[in-house]
Amino acid sequence: MAPPAVVILDDRLLIEELLVGLPRRRRRAELHTTTYWYYRACRAAVVGAGGHLSGPFTGLTADDQQRAVLSLLELRGDIGLPDPRSTVPVMADLARRHPHLNLLNLEAAAAARTLDATVWLSEQSASGVLPSVLDAHGLRWTAVEIT
Repeated sequence: MAPPAVVILDDRLLIEELLVGLPRRRRRAELHTTTYWYYRACRAAVVGAGGHLSGPFTGLTADDQQRAVLSLLELRGDIGLPDPRSTVPVMADLARRHPHLNLLNLEAAAAARTLDATVWLSEQSASGVLPSVLDAHGLRWTAVEIT
């Protein structure tokens, strides 16, 4: 049996996975996210503003919303976070090559390279700058539609 695909979830897909689950696309996937995406997901759950990140929380009952927030603040053990000892040097190299990239994009690209992972991007993220950077470095990504 082939090893599971290694996948990095962006913040919106992380929220979706924790609230309702994402389809595993016909094969097992080893899930990861980045520290920055994890922080943004937690902040959206706790603070909320009705945007594309916090929107899924606004329609929940108070009890369900509290459970959802707690599920984010205690990240499941089967969702990995890349080790900064591995990603930070790669981030520094990427920043030298792409000085316009922000921390979020640097960390995502570095995590993809370090973990040899495919980055799953929500539709909003797929329309940003990150896909072109991933493409430039031969790193895999795919847009995942949330239904």
